[in-house]
Amino acid sequence: MIIDEQNCLGDLANYIYDFCGINYKKNLNSLKTKLEARIKELGLTIWEYFGYVRMEPKEWDILIELITVNETYFFREENLLEEFKNAILPQYINFADKNPLRIWSAACSTGEEPYTIGMLIEDSGLFKDNTVQIIATDINKKVLEKAKSGLYKKNSLSFRRTPKDVYDKFFVDYGEYYKVKDKIVDMVEFRRINLLDNDLEKKIGMCDIIFCRNVFIYFDENAIQKIVNDFYKILNPGGYLLLGHAETITGIHNGFEVIHKPSVFYYKRKG
Repeated sequence: MIIDEQNCLGDLANYIYDFCGINYKKNLNSLKTKLEARIKELGLTIWEYFGYVRMEPKEWDILIELITVNETYFFREENLLEEFKNAILPQYINFADKNPLRIWSAACSTGEEPYTIGMLIEDSGLFKDNTVQIIATDINKKVLEKAKSGLYKKNSLSFRRTPKDVYDKFFVDYGEYYKVKDKIVDMVEFRRINLLDNDLEKKIGMCDIIFCRNVFIYFDENAIQKIVNDFYKILNPGGYLLLGHAETITGIHNGFEVIHKPSVFYYKRKG
């Protein structure tokens, strides 16, 4: 029996899409390239690998590691972070004394984003200890383990835009690594979450601010629509959604208003 490799790749791409929304359906050659070494290591064909993934739950973790892009760094997109620190956070000072300010870093990768959020909150001096909760999630189990450690190699790209004064404030010299100080690490709770999970609202709980930056570029319109609908349900009225500088949800959900500033734009849940 002759097996059509492209059809098998298409079936695998559909399987990935149905599970987590990552869309390789129109980029099968890229999917093949990402999986070639693993398939060769297992001694399988594409068709056999498709069956193997469905039968071996642990292989799904490896597959996710291979197909997700986890490039990130501390203090990414400074203009938006400055807006977050100087314009958004002050709105929650009194609120946080009564109820914890809950911030969700969706698709947090190796942790640079949620730790940056924690550093900005600490540096603002606006909040008492234990009045801010940062939930950081990703579908990739391996990057979450790295994030939890708080360890980053000194010569890594994680520090490509890190201000010089931050190192002494928020990191400990750890030989070849810098380690995020415990006070910041303790602010962040890491969880493994699939953004297409139908119980997202229940698993995350209500939030005041959601960061979901440079994520939608990997999804198609249907997946984005579902995720944005869930974000709307999860955000408290008046809460904020912060996307990457090249991402927009204009026309996807009318429950958000766009906040335009000279160098950034972001979204606020109406009400």
